[in-house]
Amino acid sequence: MINTGFHKSPHFTHVHDSLLKYRYNYDKSNRSLSQFGDAILWVALPLTVYSMGRSTLQMGVVMALLMLPQVLLLPFTGILVDRVSRSRLMMLTDIIRCLLVVGLAVLVGTHRLTMPFLDAFVLLFGAMDALFQPAYSAARAQVFTPDIRNAANGLTQVSQQVARLLGPTIGGVVVGFATVAAGFAVDAVTLLISVVSLAFLRLGAPARLIPAASSGLRGFAHELTWGYRELRKHPWLWITIIAFAFINIAGAGITTILLPWLIKVHLGMSAAIYGLVSSASGVGAILCAVIYGRRQRWRRRGWIAYGGVAGSAIAGLGLAFVHTAPSLMVIVGVSSACLMLFGLTWEGSLQELVAPEAFGRVASLDMFGSFALLPIENVLTGWLAAKIGGITTIVVDALFILLVTVVALLVLAIRQYD
Repeated sequence: MINTGFHKSPHFTHVHDSLLKYRYNYDKSNRSLSQFGDAILWVALPLTVYSMGRSTLQMGVVMALLMLPQVLLLPFTGILVDRVSRSRLMMLTDIIRCLLVVGLAVLVGTHRLTMPFLDAFVLLFGAMDALFQPAYSAARAQVFTPDIRNAANGLTQVSQQVARLLGPTIGGVVVGFATVAAGFAVDAVTLLISVVSLAFLRLGAPARLIPAASSGLRGFAHELTWGYRELRKHPWLWITIIAFAFINIAGAGITTILLPWLIKVHLGMSAAIYGLVSSASGVGAILCAVIYGRRQRWRRRGWIAYGGVAGSAIAGLGLAFVHTAPSLMVIVGVSSACLMLFGLTWEGSLQELVAPEAFGRVASLDMFGSFALLPIENVLTGWLAAKIGGITTIVVDALFILLVTVVALLVLAIRQYD
């Protein structure tokens, strides 16, 4: 175990008590269990598409339809997140997502699933994500105080990654040895448990930033642009959001389209192997989160964050040159650890720089920037893989991420962010 001195800090008692309070208030909502179910869902879904005889292009279309409602709705959902109880909003979206997954499980189990039904499912699921994710991010910002921020974010990520670690492996086993419908059914059960748990989470609506007198279309426009004005105060935030609008299109192409293709189609491995490789991602992320969370303050965070992105891209290049399950697991684990380094730095900087009352708007804009180009890129990745080959496309995507990272580091505000 790495000894950082964290446990000897005079503030440890306060941090420990605050973390226990957080764990009691939020982990009762069983987000980890829900994410465990979602991890199974995202193993079963691509395998379902490929088992229906569809190509990488069709898989790209499915992922584009998942992203499309998020692109359309995220600029507006932040207003709702900042005006209502974030816990109640999460509960509502989980109810709808549970019903959607139940319907998908029934269709798969009765052999009535068609591509139009699957396309409708991912559209509606994406719309619920556009509401849930900003609310979830804002709820954490509402709870995490500066003295526990790194530790709490690290603890949250460990909890999430444990779910993702177990989820893909079990998902691969369930799909490989039982049925795809069983995998979807497990996700539905975890969402139902999450709904019940969220009923015990009490988070009031945040304070209003806009005076009550400011109403109508003018007031709505003012609220809508509040997030943009908040972002403009901090070059680190808005420059990084723009950079990741491009980084994510290549990264998502590798992880959601090309990695399943590489394992199932190109290398001819089983669903269980795909689950193990996906779980290796969780191992790398957990190790990074544990180490990062044991320090209350990190310096030179601009270099740390983008160094993580560069490391992930370099690891991604290795996917084009390996042919065994252990080597795939190592590469995916290293890549995930590097991305976690960026993610924890980014999450902490948002919570540090953005007022809690405006967090929903900024979080929705952050997610909008991340997803804005994904519908186009998911289709483009599938098309490019069909034209030049999946292996070559992996190399192109990884090199593109490196290029954007280098360009971002040329900006002084990024290099000097501490």
